[in-house]
Amino acid sequence: MHDCICVVFLLVVFVRAFGAEDDTAFCEMLGSPELPLLSKKGHVTIGGAFSIHGQMSKPLLSLTDTPEPLICSRINLREFRFAQTMIFAIEEINNSSSLLPNVSVGYKIFDSCASTLPSTRAVMGLINGQERTLGKTCSGQSSVHAIIGTSESSTTIVMLQISGIFQIPVISHFATCACLSKRKEYPSFFRTIPSDYYQSRALAKLVKHFGWTWVGAVRSDNDYGNNGMATFISAASQEGICVEYSEAISRTGSREQVERVVKVIRRGTARVLVAFLAYDEMDVLLEEALRQNLSGLQWVGSESWITSGHLAKKRYSGVLTGSLGFAIRKAKITGLQEFLLQVNPSQDPQNNLLREFWEATFGCSFQSSLHGTEQCSGSERLQDINNPFTDVSELRISNNVYKAVYAVAHAVHNMLKCGQKHSCVWKDHLEPKLVGKHLQDVNFTIQSGERVYFDEKGDPAAAYELVNWQTNPAGDIVFVAVGSYDASQSNGKQFTMNGVKITWAAKSLKRPLSVCSESCVPGFRQAMIKGKPICCFSCVACAAGEISNSSNSAECSRCPLEYWSNEDHSKCVPKVIEFLSYEETMGALLTAFSVFGASLTLAVSCIFFWFRHTPLVKASNSELSFLLLFSLTLCFLCSLTFIGQPTEWSCMLRHTAFGITFALCISCILAKTITVLMAFKGKRPANTVLQCSAPLQRTSVLGCTLLQVLICVVWSALAPPIPYKNTAHATEKIILECDLGSPIGFWAVLGYIGLLAVLCFILAFLARKLPDNFNEAKFITFSMLIFSAVWVTFIPAYVSSPGKFTVAVEIFAILASSFGLLFCIFAPKCYILLLKPERNTKNHMMGRNQSKTL
Repeated sequence: MHDCICVVFLLVVFVRAFGAEDDTAFCEMLGSPELPLLSKKGHVTIGGAFSIHGQMSKPLLSLTDTPEPLICSRINLREFRFAQTMIFAIEEINNSSSLLPNVSVGYKIFDSCASTLPSTRAVMGLINGQERTLGKTCSGQSSVHAIIGTSESSTTIVMLQISGIFQIPVISHFATCACLSKRKEYPSFFRTIPSDYYQSRALAKLVKHFGWTWVGAVRSDNDYGNNGMATFISAASQEGICVEYSEAISRTGSREQVERVVKVIRRGTARVLVAFLAYDEMDVLLEEALRQNLSGLQWVGSESWITSGHLAKKRYSGVLTGSLGFAIRKAKITGLQEFLLQVNPSQDPQNNLLREFWEATFGCSFQSSLHGTEQCSGSERLQDINNPFTDVSELRISNNVYKAVYAVAHAVHNMLKCGQKHSCVWKDHLEPKLVGKHLQDVNFTIQSGERVYFDEKGDPAAAYELVNWQTNPAGDIVFVAVGSYDASQSNGKQFTMNGVKITWAAKSLKRPLSVCSESCVPGFRQAMIKGKPICCFSCVACAAGEISNSSNSAECSRCPLEYWSNEDHSKCVPKVIEFLSYEETMGALLTAFSVFGASLTLAVSCIFFWFRHTPLVKASNSELSFLLLFSLTLCFLCSLTFIGQPTEWSCMLRHTAFGITFALCISCILAKTITVLMAFKGKRPANTVLQCSAPLQRTSVLGCTLLQVLICVVWSALAPPIPYKNTAHATEKIILECDLGSPIGFWAVLGYIGLLAVLCFILAFLARKLPDNFNEAKFITFSMLIFSAVWVTFIPAYVSSPGKFTVAVEIFAILASSFGLLFCIFAPKCYILLLKPERNTKNHMMGRNQSKTL
């Protein structure tokens, strides 16, 4: 590496930023001397930066005084386990005969103190080595070939801004910010933990899966929290989820800020809280939540804290029991527990970190001068302790550290062209840039069977376990896997549940409900409320003919043409098919009247047949009378073809039968009227006229009827009436009716009957003053008046009547006109035949005429 790696320009930047007057003052603030907390020499050196301490002193900055050095305190046992896992993996590699067989691996581990400034000190120490002051020349060689760390996104970004200049690869085990996947900005960055790009989307799908559309959100006020929450809110919006509030907290912020955030959470109506928090911020938030007695919320957490053993203690169980969140898949590292239990200050008596760890673990002190504190002997047993350091039941992030170390080893192995159990081709100057290049291409499997590789962005495959906080019989919180998320699967198969029963918040037996508005049941749709998020809505019933068959439908869908909505508007059902049937009251009444009319006509026929030899029947032209009674019977019966479900044959039959029977009926009446006129107006004797008119009557009746038959045949041939489903007149039902086919044909038939009726009326009117006893003309006149009145009234009623009432109007017109003809023409004769037989004599029939002659 030929670039000078002395970072003079960085010092200048920090001098200006922190007000130090020279680089010496800045170094004083960073701390002295700059030595690794844990180290070992080797051919290849891997640097490590972990948040071994969780609290940092805040030096007072002044333009006149030298800043106080940074001091980190409060050891983090979980992070110390990460550091020891790195050492364990390196020792395992050094003892391997297949991986880097003749190359030793060393390490330098620094404390990033979970803050940006100590992280700067750590990365400068990793790059420059142990030198504090700036020399006039540069060595040209970095002290490490790759860096493992850090545990936070913000501190990792700070390290990358320095290490990236020299293309030193950084592999993070816990930095999840999606911003780190930008290859142009961070070309030498890799990680063994998935990006928050996937976790945020997984959390959105989790919230959507359980039907929580109204959630609160709280995040860390750093790169990890801000970027992760921004991605979650975007993904949640796409899933139809609304965020009621989104608050940020910082572990270094004021207590008033955290107090305000908890008050916002308490006032919120959302019963689900998505906490995209780092471990330290979660600890701060929980303390304030306990102080304000915050409970009853369903927590949904990020991987940073969801499997934290420190938080899973009875103190927080009332708040966090039932929590759900995605975590890195758990793994088992063979031999790690035994290695951790061997850690002892006796391994390096001069190492302050080991002594501090021992004192924090056993609550003792190696200094005998401290009163009230038990003195450490060094013979205490870690086997008797259960704390975040010794607990290897949840090896998730530790496994990421393990994979990161092996990734570096495999990259160097490939770069040195090491063979299986053969020596490596060692180079005096191993450039970190080449290590990073080979890191991109690593692809191997660790002992647990997990495959390790990086995509083009330096990210691993995104796979998570869905973890639920449950309590065991002893009352302790345990992490139970209840589902999984695999971003490599197709969209519908990424999120799956494994069937394990979930414990909900506050040990509720039912899944909590967190919505802004109650669900709209099927049959209703959501209507947006002005000024409110899309998750706040009112429920509006679907309109007639529209349905929604699922809850919370955004829109109602219209039913197909032949379907209609049911009473609940939840499904489409076939429309009611309406036609005039025999079963309904109207159909039954019309049928009864039709049969009654036909029966009455047959009765009149029988009366006329019984009295066929009497003068009255003979004078009434018995042949035409019987033919007229026959046609009237058909007129009554043809109305039955209009009742019942229309078919092709019934549609054709009803109109042709109606037209022909009425044409026959009116033709008979017309013939009778002409006969009366010929008998009384003619110059020949009556007997002669009657004898001559018989063929003429038959011919006129037959001719007039055949003309109607011809009209019906042409109509049926060219455009016959056919069944038709009328959906336009009534939207909620189908009116099954007979389409006329050709309206011209229908009105031609009706018009022809009207023409015959008018002609008959005119002739009868002219014959109304002929002798009474022989004269039928006045009865025919009355019958034609009734007939014409009925059919003139029929036209507007027919056009304006809806549905089956159109058919009923037509039937009523047929029956009314038929009854009018029957009663007006035959009722007076039946009266004489049955009740006044003394008038049924030839003398009586001729008497009035004779008196008038005299």
